Amino acid sequence: MSEYIVHKFGGASVEDGPAIINVGQIIRRYQKNKTVIVISATGKTTNALEEVVQSFFEDKKEAADKLNEIILIHKDIIGELGLKEDTLLDQMYRQQKKVLSFIDTTDADREQFDFIYDQIVSLGELMSSLILSSYLIQKQNLNLKWQDARDIIRTNSTFREGRINWNETSWLFQKTVKPALADHDFIVTQGFIGSDDQRRTTTLGREGSDYTAAICSFCLNASHMTIWKDVPGVLTADPRLFDNVSLLDRLSYLEAIEMTYYGAKVIHPKTIKPLQNKNIPLYVKSFKDPESPGTYISGFTDQEYPPVIVVEKNQRMLRIRTKDLSFVAEHHLSRIFTLFDKHRIKVNLMRNTAISFTVCITDRPNRIGRFLDEIQKEFEIEDDRDLELITIRHYQEPVVDQLKNGKIVLFEERIPKTVQLVLKPVPVLRRKDE
Repeated sequence: MSEYIVHKFGGASVEDGPAIINVGQIIRRYQKNKTVIVISATGKTTNALEEVVQSFFEDKKEAADKLNEIILIHKDIIGELGLKEDTLLDQMYRQQKKVLSFIDTTDADREQFDFIYDQIVSLGELMSSLILSSYLIQKQNLNLKWQDARDIIRTNSTFREGRINWNETSWLFQKTVKPALADHDFIVTQGFIGSDDQRRTTTLGREGSDYTAAICSFCLNASHMTIWKDVPGVLTADPRLFDNVSLLDRLSYLEAIEMTYYGAKVIHPKTIKPLQNKNIPLYVKSFKDPESPGTYISGFTDQEYPPVIVVEKNQRMLRIRTKDLSFVAEHHLSRIFTLFDKHRIKVNLMRNTAISFTVCITDRPNRIGRFLDEIQKEFEIEDDRDLELITIRHYQEPVVDQLKNGKIVLFEERIPKTVQLVLKPVPVLRRKDE
């Protein structure tokens, strides 16, 4: 069995000084193994950095001001932890200055939006990982090395959704990570980020830190991987939306892939496949209650599951019709999906009829706007917004009926074990004299 293990801690687990101290206490439990720790940006830092990106195209001074506010929050965390200046914190300040310089010297070209996004938003993971590393060395006296993920995770040049070059990345782990783990007990690195062949920073897609941890696990043949969340494990529904949810103590790889494909947020959709390829078990546990068992995901044979509900809000439904009322044929579908691929739009649900093709997609206005600009030259479009897509795995009819209650069902699809519903709120009618 491999001596390596991998832990991933999300933004909520490192949101402030006390949270980082808690992470340190969890990490100390694993000193018998050679451990890679993958860290997300602190708290809501990624959201705040996305606001910096938006401001970059409107007012560079405002963008720099917003970035400086984020930097001050991280300096406050350093103060909470009582850290002294060291080489890791010096490295953090250099990264901050580099991004501020990038904002000042780079043209605000919207055609380069995704590239600019990656250069700015990646700062979140770099800052959080450097602070955690400094804390673990100064206060916990751990034998640890900070590792820049851009030196070990190689992707193509698809900014905001870099695709892994597995051969290059595996070689970099053999060359860099394994020798570092021979000399150190722990490595701390960043989730979500990598670099292309030109050493330009790329990101792996929103919430991609889980995927980074799976890449590390695959390349090291880890004995297991753990994702630390603010929930007890994988639940039957989002506890923020539903009462009486329950913990799934075991899941198969197949069921986990299905759940993440349909939008379950507890695990990034790309996480499971690298683990399944090498039969690496995954634990999903709570950093608030580290002693609790959490959810264990492995290749065991499927069991019976209760209904599992996944809600995707902010959905949009497009009905695409030929202008001459001719059948939607294969060449039409080829053209439509070519444009989906070009504008990087993921189809969540689709249906083909004689003269129309209907899709449900997550509402990303910039991407969809560019898609519509092209496709409206060839097709008629009906566009319905502010919808939600609900998927019920292992459904039972009373559960389906309850979820439909008070909603207009625009789209319903049933396959074995799964029902999907596209729902719209029923408009509230009021009398004119009210």
